[in-house]
Amino acid sequence: MPTYEYRCVACGHVFEQQQSITEAPVAECPKCRGKVHRIISGGTGFILKEGTRSQHENGCSLEMEARTCCGRDERCEKPPCGDLQ
Repeated sequence: MPTYEYRCVACGHVFEQQQSITEAPVAECPKCRGKVHRIISGGTGFILKEGTRSQHENGCSLEMEARTCCGRDERCEKPPCGDLQ
């Protein structure tokens, strides 16, 4: 659930409120009951990362970390990551 920051127009009190995205914005200050405005901030954001490859796709999934499942620096041409065929 997102956390929004508000500032009171009357007394300057700044506070945070955890709210659902669909909830109406807070209208009054919890200290003086004055009118409040939501403060636009950078927030923390989020980062989407590329999904990991499956073990059977293009070799060992650990090769993405510059090492193979058997610890070598290059492929050993064996089945990847415990694939027993």
